[in-house]
Amino acid sequence: MNIQELHPKEKAVSAISLLKGNINSITALQILSNQHLKEHLTKVPALLICITGNATYEDEKGKKTTLRPGDYVNIESMVKHWIMGIEDSNLLLIKSMSEPLPS
Repeated sequence: MNIQELHPKEKAVSAISLLKGNINSITALQILSNQHLKEHLTKVPALLICITGNATYEDEKGKKTTLRPGDYVNIESMVKHWIMGIEDSNLLLIKSMSEPLPS
């Protein structure tokens, strides 16, 4: 199975749960070129990893990070953030009650 095959090709933004546990979850995201995942909050810290493509993560604190394959960003809890697809992109969102990787 391949992450890119999970999402409908024509859907601008797609989120599919890969794992959902009591303290952890992993979601596969697809954001097409020139599309965005609208502003939202997460209640727990998260890790966003770019698998394919090119996307930009931004938050209300002014953090702006370009994500290319292999790049990741830590997402703080209760901070508004959004993601823009620069190219068709596939990302993994990992939420956990554990401590995130160092930035």
